[in-house]
Amino acid sequence: MNTMTLWHISGWGFAALALASLLVGFSKTAVSGANTVSLAVFAAVLPARASTGVLLPVLIAGDVLAVLTYRRHAHWPTLWRLFPAVGAGVVLGTLFLVRAGDGVVRTSIGAILLLMAAVTVWRRRTAGRAAESQPEPEPEPEREPVAGPSSGRLKARSYGVLGGFTTMVANAGGPVMSMYLLSAGFRKLGFLGTSAFFFLVVNVSKVPFSAGLGLIDGRSLLLDAALAAFVVPGALFGKWAVRRINQRLFEQLVIAATVVGGVQLLLR
Repeated sequence: MNTMTLWHISGWGFAALALASLLVGFSKTAVSGANTVSLAVFAAVLPARASTGVLLPVLIAGDVLAVLTYRRHAHWPTLWRLFPAVGAGVVLGTLFLVRAGDGVVRTSIGAILLLMAAVTVWRRRTAGRAAESQPEPEPEPEREPVAGPSSGRLKARSYGVLGGFTTMVANAGGPVMSMYLLSAGFRKLGFLGTSAFFFLVVNVSKVPFSAGLGLIDGRSLLLDAALAAFVVPGALFGKWAVRRINQRLFEQLVIAATVVGGVQLLLR
């Protein structure tokens, strides 16, 4: 990747990246998966391949803040069940990036965004009414509903591989993992705590792969250092808003923005 192009971002382009970084912080502490909008913005402002490398350290900054906020609510048995399959998905995603050109990556990101939007709509329709009938979440670690060992392992492996692939190719594993955790019966705090540790571990593990592919270097990290400053206020606002936000309306806006971003990338 020729990261010299990162020095030629317009003022409006940097402003868009800054707002997207703000949303990354907010999504990590309030509405997991909302950063698919940030993905669309990064891929629109930067070359598609370069955008994945620049966005990764910004996501890690948000992950650290989320872990500090919700560290007491993680459910580690679920995490250990997911990690091996996610690792396989990350390797598959890396092999895809080795062979894929910028146009293919851009199209793939757009298709993934549209797929994730469809997944979110499906999840809302099937689980929305059940979630609304639940009482206000208690600040306790969450447990998965009891399921058969075979079906539980197959489900974890399927979601894990897809999550690892999408997070490596497009940093878009959030909706996949959101669907898995919600279908497993996690409430708000357990959901946020488990996903915080999950994405911190997964995103940090992706750094050597991204650096080896030339997607991260000194120039991209300088841009990341500037953008990380916008992650912090977004995370603080998310922490404040997590119990106050009208999440149903916000998710509808996220879905609409994700569809627009995906279509834009497919037509670009």
